[in-house]
Amino acid sequence: QVQLVESGGGLVQPGGSLRLSCAASGDTFASAAWFRRDLRNERDYEYVAAITMNSGTTYYADFAKGRFIISGDNAKKMVFLQIDDLKTEDTATYYCAEARYEATALTVHSRVSYDYWGQGTQVTVSS
Repeated sequence: QVQLVESGGGLVQPGGSLRLSCAASGDTFASAAWFRRDLRNERDYEYVAAITMNSGTTYYADFAKGRFIISGDNAKKMVFLQIDDLKTEDTATYYCAEARYEATALTVHSRVSYDYWGQGTQVTVSS
């Protein structure tokens, strides 16, 4: 079993930055990802970025390229998401997800690839 706890969210002005953290306890995991969901608009979970923990290979959704950086610390079982130049449309609850098996470029974007999920951390971008 893996338990995930996200932190680092908050209220930020447009153009600002945040660094989200995800702390895992329990078993090790092979891949991790960040998804987001904007409950105000009843939007479904949106894939943001993923990382394979052993190789450090990273993957990004098209909208996330350039402003989002995912990273991980295998020894500490931590995963991070750096978000720069925040925009109002980035407002959402951000969820960390982790998989027992290594995801591939074809599967990293799919929710079903991940076995464990955190409770989410809220990011609100507003002036």
